[in-house]
Amino acid sequence: MRSIIIGGGIIGLFSAYYLKKAGWEIEILDQGDMQDNCSFGNAGMIVPSHFVPLAAPGMIEQGIRWMFDSKSPFYVKPSLNSELIGWGLKFLKAANKKHVERSATVLRDLSLLSKQLYNDFNQTAGFDFELAEKGIMMLYKTAKVEEEEHHTADKARSLGLDVQNLTAAECRALQPDVELDVLGAVLYHCDAHLYPNKLMPGLTKYLEAAGVKIHRNTPVTNIERENSKVTSVYSNDKQFKADKFVLATGSWSPAVAKLAGVNVPLMPGKGYSFMFPEPQGRLTIPALLCEARVSVTPMGNNIRFGGTMEIGKMNDKINMNRVAGIVESIPKYFPGFQPALPQQKDIWYGFRPCSPDGLPYIGQSAKYSNLTVATGHGMMGLSLAPATGKLVEEVLNEKPVSTDINLFSPNRY
Repeated sequence: MRSIIIGGGIIGLFSAYYLKKAGWEIEILDQGDMQDNCSFGNAGMIVPSHFVPLAAPGMIEQGIRWMFDSKSPFYVKPSLNSELIGWGLKFLKAANKKHVERSATVLRDLSLLSKQLYNDFNQTAGFDFELAEKGIMMLYKTAKVEEEEHHTADKARSLGLDVQNLTAAECRALQPDVELDVLGAVLYHCDAHLYPNKLMPGLTKYLEAAGVKIHRNTPVTNIERENSKVTSVYSNDKQFKADKFVLATGSWSPAVAKLAGVNVPLMPGKGYSFMFPEPQGRLTIPALLCEARVSVTPMGNNIRFGGTMEIGKMNDKINMNRVAGIVESIPKYFPGFQPALPQQKDIWYGFRPCSPDGLPYIGQSAKYSNLTVATGHGMMGLSLAPATGKLVEEVLNEKPVSTDINLFSPNRY
């Protein structure tokens, strides 16, 4: 059997990995050179702790407040764009307690499956991508956020996750060489991290050595269909045929899906990151700065700082105010880290594919019997990639799936 995977990001790569293991002939089509996909610049976090979807109570009120702050971590640019309006209305409908409750278990299960698969892959990959199971610390500075984080931690424990509340002194004891100014933290022992800049090229090289054909700079310009099947895809005048097709095009998914007459509501959420030299290796446990919504991850001899979520049309502009917001928040938690505002050439940005309800799309299209959708993972693409790839393989082979994907149906809108 032969499959074409549209999209060479982390979801497409792990889909290819598991399909190849199952004996499929695989070709990947990517519109770029695969040197700077979204997962290259992310925080590298594997997060069973993230069982609360983006569409949650309180996000609307918080988001409105943040819209008036040029350095805030979340921003939706007001626009008459019909796609944004439609996405926003769906977000409003999903942002309720019932949605959060029913999403928690399936997101937990998907994340735990992914973490186990990362561990399995690490044993056989043949290259080092710095996978480390040291947990992630949710650092907070205020009593209000302490209460919120402890409430989430209680929910995490009820879901069977390994979580520990820490005082400021206990935080400092874990990393005595790091100066901290916090009220406390919640440490999610269930989380892990890796170095995306080693994982992505390493996995690509691994797949090509295994016989996966990767076509770079090959944007899909047309999708040919007959009856209830996709028959071929085109990149300009070049035709690609297969038995089954996988749509894993991240934030570009709505446009590509539209070529097949399929609706995949998504908005790109732009995020920024930059590297800060830390050859002393003082920081060993990744962290999320709760009030600032900034990620802090040790990677090699550096620390990667990342954050912001700008919902709106894709563009190549770097909003230096948003980057400044990240930079200015860091010494408030880590007084010993005083990064300067990086130059634009040293700032990475990427677009996270955000579904309106904060859940990924994983499963077979209702319109075409041989089209599977795997996109919409928001900020958790890297974290959920192995599990998604495994599920794609199971869907294509019509096998029982490893975890419940009903809430992730690509046909829910």
